[in-house]
Amino acid sequence: QVSLVESGGGSVQTGNSLRLSCAASGLTFTKSAMGWFRQAPGKDREFVATITWDSSWTDYSDFARGRFTISRNNERNTAYLQMDSLKPEDSAVYYCAAGVLPASTGRLYDYWGQGTQVTVSS
Repeated sequence: QVSLVESGGGSVQTGNSLRLSCAASGLTFTKSAMGWFRQAPGKDREFVATITWDSSWTDYSDFARGRFTISRNNERNTAYLQMDSLKPEDSAVYYCAAGVLPASTGRLYDYWGQGTQVTVSS
């Protein structure tokens, strides 16, 4: 059974940092691309970042580039999203996803976690 479990969310003030983790089980993590998405209340799900199975390539949304860093540790079957310089507009539920190829389109991913809440206050 494939499982992706996010953790590390919480409530922080503007300018602070959070590191989200996504622990994977039941899939070939070392051959899966990973992605991070987020969804705020009343808004559509949006792409945040993605990374190839071997960490050879990453991609970011415009709002994330320069502030967020996606990474992974295949030995630990875990993907990460380091979020720095957080802004109130970053508040959302953050989801990790696994798929064959890195992509910015959610429908191209096969598995999803349950999400972790990030709240940034001014």
